[in-house]
Amino acid sequence: MKPKGMKGWLAALSMVTLAGCSSSPQQERIDAPQGGTLSGPVIEQRWNLLLVGTDERLSMPETPFFRIGRDGKVSGSDGCNQFTGKVSLGESQRIEFSELASTRMACPNMEDAKRVTDMLDTAYRYLIDHDRLVFFGPDSRVLGGWREAN
Repeated sequence: MKPKGMKGWLAALSMVTLAGCSSSPQQERIDAPQGGTLSGPVIEQRWNLLLVGTDERLSMPETPFFRIGRDGKVSGSDGCNQFTGKVSLGESQRIEFSELASTRMACPNMEDAKRVTDMLDTAYRYLIDHDRLVFFGPDSRVLGGWREAN
């Protein structure tokens, strides 16, 4: 898909999400999953980075990706280093990444790799449309998009 079309797709998703987001970040709580397992379309799926923000594609030697397990653990790559951490899911597509830790290899695109992990750190809500996953910040701003890996 051309970036221009993707930008329009993300902008439309942003508008739909903004219409449904009326609560402030302080009003919501993320509870631990009952029985210790997570479920839903974002779980047990590899997600490859598509865009940062609404239209920026990163050029990196390795495609950044992540995968969330049913146990609430996340693992992946920021395009340079491997990372692990925890994920909590809540009502209204609420998501929170925590305890992210990564390897510390030096890479030519360290700034871009940091932008990927910053996106995860900042993610507040998500929206899935077909094979696309979009993260939004607490201010409902689009942080980036991911594509389901086949």
